[in-house]
Amino acid sequence: MKSGKTRIFLIIAIILVAIVGFRVVTNVMGRSEKANKSRQGTVVSVIAESPSRKTIVPKIRFSGTLSPIWQADVAAKVDGRIERVLVQEGQAVAAGDDLVVLEQKDMSAAYLAAEGVYVDALTNLEKTALDLERYEKLLKDGAVSQESVDNLRFAHANAAAKLDAAKGALDAAQSKLGGTTVSTPRAGIIQKRYYQEGYYAKVGTALFNIADISTLLAKIDVPEGYIASVAPGGTVEFVIPSMAGENKTARGTITRVAPVADSTSRTFEAEVSIDNRDGRLKGGVYADAVITTKAKENVLTVPFSAIVMRDDQRTVYVIEDDTAVRRVVNTGYIGDDLVEILGGITEKDLVITGGQNKLREGSKVKVVDRLDGEISTDNK
Repeated sequence: MKSGKTRIFLIIAIILVAIVGFRVVTNVMGRSEKANKSRQGTVVSVIAESPSRKTIVPKIRFSGTLSPIWQADVAAKVDGRIERVLVQEGQAVAAGDDLVVLEQKDMSAAYLAAEGVYVDALTNLEKTALDLERYEKLLKDGAVSQESVDNLRFAHANAAAKLDAAKGALDAAQSKLGGTTVSTPRAGIIQKRYYQEGYYAKVGTALFNIADISTLLAKIDVPEGYIASVAPGGTVEFVIPSMAGENKTARGTITRVAPVADSTSRTFEAEVSIDNRDGRLKGGVYADAVITTKAKENVLTVPFSAIVMRDDQRTVYVIEDDTAVRRVVNTGYIGDDLVEILGGITEKDLVITGGQNKLREGSKVKVVDRLDGEISTDNK
């Protein structure tokens, strides 16, 4: 009995669920059909115009840092305590100018000792040379043996070798003594002083950072499509947002273009130099720049607003029989609110430039001069 009642209850439940499911599916399909009919019957207002031919001047925009043409840490090449600091941060220095003097007492003593050894070796060489000359004369007269003369020749050669060694030691001592005065190898500005007087500097310790900002450099990556228009000698216009007045703008010259493209980005590295001998620009600042390339005449263009990205492709909607039809376009230069069209549409096409956000493939459209007012069909 219980089993029969349970079976009947399950059958009734299944029938009820089926009825409810059927009604839900029917309602959804009906609403979808109504929506489709509604969309098919809706006419979308759009702005449209035909592509036009213009002369454009492509510009490559980029940003980067204006770096000094040379910048380096200047280090001590001998150990020693800093006795005197001769320059301050921000000071301009010329090549060879002294920057700091290290304690010289120990180095001076070592140099004097090496000098004494050198003078002793030089005196010994001169003495053996005179002895050898005298003995060679006596050998001719038979007053001395050949062995005595040979011994003096060996002594003279040994004295000459000792003099060379003493000269090397003297040069090394002189170099170390000279190393107690640290100088700059190149002209520039003292960017950073790392230590004060009294610090004990070890060999290789950086004492100053010096930068030559008489020329500033910027490196840019030129896309493959523009490399034919970029060459050494070309002009680059810079805008430096952090600076003011006349210092806000600068002009640079392309000095080098890489002969081989980067294998990953397919760009060519170009180096731009800016003359900054007047020092009005600061090194290390951020800058925006534009390279103006050769003008391109009589090219087909559309407004940038006409472009619609679909699946990583640039497309436009054209109007055919009052219907929006999507076309994939091949583009060239993009900038100044214009897009160069290389293929996909012609001057005879009517391209939608506004209102695409309401469109779908096959939507019915009408052209208006503004999205809130219709124009006459003569303007199509």
